[in-house]
Amino acid sequence: MNKFTLKLFILILAFSTPGSLTYGQKRFVSKSQNSLFLFHNKSKVIPLTGLADRKIAILKTDAESSTVFDSLSRKYADVESFNVWDYRTDSLNLDNLRGDYLKYFNTLIIQVTPQSLNDPEIIRFLTENQTRKEIVIAGFGELSSLKKLDFFTGPVIWSTFNSPVAASNSAQLIFGGIAASGKLPQAISSKYKRGAGYHTEKTRLAYSSPEAVGLKSADLDSIDLIAAEAIREKATPGAVVMVIKDGNVIFNKAYGSHTYDGKEKTELGDIYDLASLTKVSATTISVMALYEQGKISLHKTIGDYIPNARNSNKEDLTIKELLAHQSGVTAVSFYLKLKPDEYSADSSRAYPVKVADKYFFKPGYFREMFWPAFLKAPLKSRGSYVYTDMNMYVLKEIVEWESGTPIEKFVQDQFYKPLGMYTAGFLPRNRFEKDQIVPTEEEGNFRKSLLHGYVHDPGASLMGGVSGHAGLFSSANDLGILYQMMLNKGTYGGDRYFKPETVDLFTSRQSYVSRRALGFDMQDPDPTKAYPSKLATPGTYGHTGFTGIAVWVDPKYNLIYIFLSNRVHPKITDTLYKLNIRSRIQDVIYRAVQK
Repeated sequence: MNKFTLKLFILILAFSTPGSLTYGQKRFVSKSQNSLFLFHNKSKVIPLTGLADRKIAILKTDAESSTVFDSLSRKYADVESFNVWDYRTDSLNLDNLRGDYLKYFNTLIIQVTPQSLNDPEIIRFLTENQTRKEIVIAGFGELSSLKKLDFFTGPVIWSTFNSPVAASNSAQLIFGGIAASGKLPQAISSKYKRGAGYHTEKTRLAYSSPEAVGLKSADLDSIDLIAAEAIREKATPGAVVMVIKDGNVIFNKAYGSHTYDGKEKTELGDIYDLASLTKVSATTISVMALYEQGKISLHKTIGDYIPNARNSNKEDLTIKELLAHQSGVTAVSFYLKLKPDEYSADSSRAYPVKVADKYFFKPGYFREMFWPAFLKAPLKSRGSYVYTDMNMYVLKEIVEWESGTPIEKFVQDQFYKPLGMYTAGFLPRNRFEKDQIVPTEEEGNFRKSLLHGYVHDPGASLMGGVSGHAGLFSSANDLGILYQMMLNKGTYGGDRYFKPETVDLFTSRQSYVSRRALGFDMQDPDPTKAYPSKLATPGTYGHTGFTGIAVWVDPKYNLIYIFLSNRVHPKITDTLYKLNIRSRIQDVIYRAVQK
């Protein structure tokens, strides 16, 4: 494969799914999977588990499509790559291996070919390190080269192709996106015998095509037109759309730019402010975990969990009422009434809470300002459905009281790290470069700056960027992982996060006065509302976010739809709603599925 063809394949992989490939390319994908083998997996290392405890490095020798391999691997875990092939001299450069680059990594994935296995330095490195670290070999080329690995005791994934498609399949097999099933057609050595090859199960998302699940790529083409309309009409400068069917990412495209000047093109891995999707993707799943641990009961009250709420009109509000938005609590908002001495343009001991660039706030906002005002606020319409952020402010506190852990750490440890969701979390500017984060509003009345990597919601910002109702950021891929786990009834990557009955309880309608589940929003049974889509089925659950976000899960069709945008940039508009962009894209998906 020449360099132009390789670059073209990488572009296809980066901005779409394999559904964009031609019929001949799709046949090649299938043929490549049938020429993929897994050896030495008695200990069931493959697919990789325990991602939270792994520090993974990928060592690239002369595998032709190592860029594709890296790209796919990063969809599953936070990996770091080291190039040990010098393309100028067409030979190995083992400086990375001889130095201290690898000392903090406990898992090494090494790409090899027949050519690199001829180098004694590679063989020496494998021999010396296979007892020190967990090493996985991803090999590409003639099967006869396997005999050079007779000494190696760790897992070996081998493809008879050395191509971008083979690289994609190998990476997916290592992480459980596709299953291993190949058996050697002939003996290679005394160790690699005829019929050798382990079988594995698919445990994580696969990255494939609509055709892989019985759909047609052409039936999803109009998504491009709707996205283009949204950008042209200035509903949003850019967006990312992901569709997952039967555990396969069958559509994933990035549109437009971070801003209307077009300087920073939208990419699939971009990190978005999820706004109210925080309510379900952080707070509700934390409540679910503590519910299973017996630390939270749906029928216990705020007063049972938070001592200083006792003797207030909030003390007997139940967890279920908070989750269903039937508590009757009223909004507390006073960020516009801040006094000049309560914030500063510079960080200091007196102003340590960073709310935005050049905007620092005093500590203790929740304890000293929000909570006293909340406890004094009247209750209105208890038992009726009134959607409000206030319920999630309180649930965050209850999660922290019962877990003994800040919610941002709790969700990382319980969910995001073990699931491989390395972009998901609060306070993204602490972990990522600005250009990977999509900006939201050029705010004029509070922080008076472009909000770039700082939570858009003003209340959450005054809590240091971490709240129960807003503050979470993520890429589309990581949301896909989380909601595939939910669609799997609580399992992903070989691990169980929830019992099936817990998922069923929290994602089914629990109210006689609204469509809501517990924390989650649901399909509206009123056909005139067509929410979230006129074709969505009963049982569909998910949530939307003020910044232009939506995630919907339809168990009937084993379907997940993710839409990320920054429709509040540069200023808040309702054009995305007026054009009904999110629902119309979802309608396209349903029509393709229901054909």
